[in-house]
Amino acid sequence: MPQLGLFPLRLVAFPGERLPLHIFEPRYRELIAECLASGEEFGILLADDDGIRAVGTRVAIVELLEKLPDGRLNILVEGRERFRLAELSEGRSFNTGVVEPFVDDDDPAGAAAAADAAAEALRLLQALAGAAGVDVELPRPDSPTLSFEVAARVELELGDEQELLELRSERRRLARVIELLGEAVERTRFEREVHERAKTNGKLPHPPSHP
Repeated sequence: MPQLGLFPLRLVAFPGERLPLHIFEPRYRELIAECLASGEEFGILLADDDGIRAVGTRVAIVELLEKLPDGRLNILVEGRERFRLAELSEGRSFNTGVVEPFVDDDDPAGAAAAADAAAEALRLLQALAGAAGVDVELPRPDSPTLSFEVAARVELELGDEQELLELRSERRRLARVIELLGEAVERTRFEREVHERAKTNGKLPHPPSHP
């Protein structure tokens, strides 16, 4: 199985998502320099208090944004395919690992059900943007990776993002995205109502309860 340079971070990269990264540690500057020279991808894995997760995303450097005099780099990466870390390897200053592809299971949804789920996810994304008072560019409803594209536009808990990354069915991911967006819309509307009532010294409603 192929080895891959790894960059454990406190973030989740979704396939298709573009992320700016600031590279300052010498060992990761070495990794990025090699990827820039060769055009090869590296892997981003969530690393938090629970350690390094096993499922991550290959990313490609699409732009070197800035190279600072002290060697630090600002780059823009784009998520590609997911992978599973089979084992960590040694011998380099940066993390490397033996990886294997991580792909969806065969779990097709009926055309009508898939269209309904896509429409609901986009409706909730637009509702969340409206509740937050921001503009959002909606992805295409027929995208085969709609769940990732929607999730990439929303600030979710890291655990929820990793859960989505590890689900091996677009149907199940969309269902989970709809749940998370529904909760986010409710929470954002409540917070806005609290803010508006506070400005007028009004009484505050009870916050929504969640199990």
